[in-house]
Amino acid sequence: MLRNSGKNHNFGTPKHTTKTMEAKHYTGLSNAEVRQNREKWGANMLTPPARTPLWKLFLEKFRDPIIRILLVAATLSLVISIIHNEYAETIGIFAAIFLATGIGFWFETDANRKFELLNQVNDDTPYKVIRDGHIREVEKKDIVVGDIVILETGEEVPADGDLREAISLQVNESTLTGEPVTDKTTHPTDSEATYPSHQILRGTTIVNGHCIYQVSAVGDQTEFGKVAEKATEITKDKTPLSRQLEKLARMISIAGFIVAGTTFIGLLCKDIFSGIFTSDNLFTLDTAGRILQYFMVAVTLIVVSVPEGLPMSVTLSLALSMRKMLKTNNLVRRMHACETMGATTVICTDKTGTLTQNRMQVYETDFPALSDQQLGQDETSLLIQEGISVNSTAYLDFTTSGEVKPLGNPTEAALLLWLNNQGTNYMDFREKSRIVEQLTFSTERKYMATWVHSVTGQEILYLKGAPEMVFGKCSRILTAEGLEPAGDYRRNIEDRLLQYQNQAMRTLGLAYKPVNGGEDGDIEKNIGDDFIFLGIVAISDPIRPDVPAAVAQCLHAGIDVKIVTGDTPATAKEIGRQIGIWQDSDSDEQVITGVDFEKLPDDEALKRVVKLKILCRARPTDKQRLVELLKRTGAVVAVTGDGTNDAPALNYADVGLSMGTGTSVAKEASDITLLDDSFHSIATAVMWGRSLYHNIQRFILFQLTINLSALLIVLLGSLFGHELPLTVTQMLWVNMIIDTFAAAALASLPPDLQVMNEPPRKASDFIISKSMRTRIIGIGLSLTLILLGLMFYFTGKSGLISRYHLSVFFTTFVLLQFWNMFNAKAFMTKGSAFKGLSKCTGFLIVMAIIPVGQFLIVQFGGEVFRTVPLSGTDWAWIAGLTSVVLWTGEAIRLLRNK
Repeated sequence: MLRNSGKNHNFGTPKHTTKTMEAKHYTGLSNAEVRQNREKWGANMLTPPARTPLWKLFLEKFRDPIIRILLVAATLSLVISIIHNEYAETIGIFAAIFLATGIGFWFETDANRKFELLNQVNDDTPYKVIRDGHIREVEKKDIVVGDIVILETGEEVPADGDLREAISLQVNESTLTGEPVTDKTTHPTDSEATYPSHQILRGTTIVNGHCIYQVSAVGDQTEFGKVAEKATEITKDKTPLSRQLEKLARMISIAGFIVAGTTFIGLLCKDIFSGIFTSDNLFTLDTAGRILQYFMVAVTLIVVSVPEGLPMSVTLSLALSMRKMLKTNNLVRRMHACETMGATTVICTDKTGTLTQNRMQVYETDFPALSDQQLGQDETSLLIQEGISVNSTAYLDFTTSGEVKPLGNPTEAALLLWLNNQGTNYMDFREKSRIVEQLTFSTERKYMATWVHSVTGQEILYLKGAPEMVFGKCSRILTAEGLEPAGDYRRNIEDRLLQYQNQAMRTLGLAYKPVNGGEDGDIEKNIGDDFIFLGIVAISDPIRPDVPAAVAQCLHAGIDVKIVTGDTPATAKEIGRQIGIWQDSDSDEQVITGVDFEKLPDDEALKRVVKLKILCRARPTDKQRLVELLKRTGAVVAVTGDGTNDAPALNYADVGLSMGTGTSVAKEASDITLLDDSFHSIATAVMWGRSLYHNIQRFILFQLTINLSALLIVLLGSLFGHELPLTVTQMLWVNMIIDTFAAAALASLPPDLQVMNEPPRKASDFIISKSMRTRIIGIGLSLTLILLGLMFYFTGKSGLISRYHLSVFFTTFVLLQFWNMFNAKAFMTKGSAFKGLSKCTGFLIVMAIIPVGQFLIVQFGGEVFRTVPLSGTDWAWIAGLTSVVLWTGEAIRLLRNK
């Protein structure tokens, strides 16, 4: 019976029905009905996700809170520049803004170009349909509701529909449920199935048998389309890093305006109390000029307080991580996903293809007559080889060098792979044996049988299927001692089956019997209870070799790993046990089916998800709900998935990780694509994310230390009548060191494996930690005292600083930052600044450029930089004395480590 869903579909009618599919005749739709149904229900095409224009993508970069502060600072700086006719500082700030936004925009668009190539969709595939009583081919996009479609093994289902005829039909529903093989019939059989067994759905693939079905939904109305639409919904969640930067921006804004306001009021009060401002001169031009000067000082303090290099540092860190993560098989589409992986506290992973190899393989064989379970040249081996080879509908593809690709039913292909690994070419037996008749597998029979003229010269009937069904048709069993009564081995066989089933494995029983050529040729009449049992084969989708270690690494790093699968509870638990997340002490409270999970009210489910380890028989909405509930608990959630069923959860997660071999919908919804489909790459991404966050913290430590120092110098200098004795060109060089070079040096630091020994940071933790705050204040005050001391020491009675002393001050200022950058590098490493220095190529290059550049500027800068050459002795003294900053840091680190 075709499900109507309340719609009046025009399906066409079958004229008559016989027992075989080939004899049944359908008229299908007429051309007029095709047009009518296309107008009513639409074309069989998914609405592509809206692409954001490039200009809008670029403007999105200006939503960064630090960039917004910089724009305010740049505007204020422009006002000062117009008044003083010096635009260098303003140009520097605008350059920092456009460099940061431009780099981020370029790297993301480049990643998206790679993604588009990876994710191309084809709607032009031809399919056989019946229209006007004739079979014809139409393109996938031209299929309409009501069409009658004929599908063969290997074809992808083009639209949702209800089966009219199904012969030995098995469908790979992994794109929608995560499970590779599902039996399908014309009548519902499995009440626990995720989708009814008489329906086949768009995006799934026929792995065995063939069918005729009638289309009931096309395009966006299919299950595939509904999930795809859910996957493109816009979520308003901010990344952990953006939340942290917003807090930092607020703090800097508030601090800058408070200091500026306090300074402005303080300078006015000083003039009032000193008698400069009186009632007589309060409204004169001199007073107005003086107030404007104080306002300029206040604005300067605001500009100085803004860390203009921070956006560039964050962008460079993210961009470099994007490039380097690509080398570790992580294609990052959205830049902030690099860092968010480091904040992840929960990973919800699907089973098939991520934890497992998505390739059924023979785990173990139990052929009583086969010595060491190795095939040889004996008669038993010949029976096993021929039985597996001819009694099968699967194939192996050898066209790819170094790789054997299974085609057809994965379970049958696993047997062929086992033969191939034992040095047997299954095609030799298919070519030399002649098939008399074949009875294909069906869910009702639970076995497959093939009658052949064997290479042995006999006629043999081979049987393969569910072990309990096959064994039940056997009167004898083939052992090393010869043929023995099957009943004597029943208990042993049942124990072995129970053992395999407890390990969540699929099992097949193999049997055979010689038949006489004179017997009735009807294969079904020859299936009695006199077969000879050959043995059992246990088949599993094995765990990826690197998964247990990667999961252990994540657990050690304080990240919860939860399995979300469409498989049974028993299989999911066994997989959980193999990868190390399910323990014998775990209770039923830590596993739940999708149906039961849906029944839980939100408040109860909210408590349950924290302890939950396995969600099985899960549907797309179950996985999405799990993600949303986990996020409500404060967790930062990463989700892996390769199927269309995973797309909504990938979209709603803080980080969505799709598989390179996954569906286009899953990849579209994700932030990162794992090109090697490996869970190990997830652990690598976490390590990169945490290391990246530390690099950003190091830059913040470095820059805010300098900003605090500069702020205090401008503040105290204005109060005492001294300005920072650096020229505009010198300040440009200093800003280049502080912003561009420091950002590049600290952003290029390689990832540190030790970060996986730390717990995930709390989402509520401020990006400036307590230890950072201590260092910023301590080092900032120290640098302020040193530089103020030099200013007062070098200032003569005339209040001016000689060019020689200006060169010394300028060089001292730069080298203090140079040595302090080593301290920033060593922050959070619990070791020396020189540890692992040889691996930090980018850092070393930048650290070579700074002193060389400073030397060239001072020695040859002349009038442009207002410098005079310094002697070798001067350079030695300045380098030696300023390096105290580094050695003091080294001494503190040494004492702390002890």
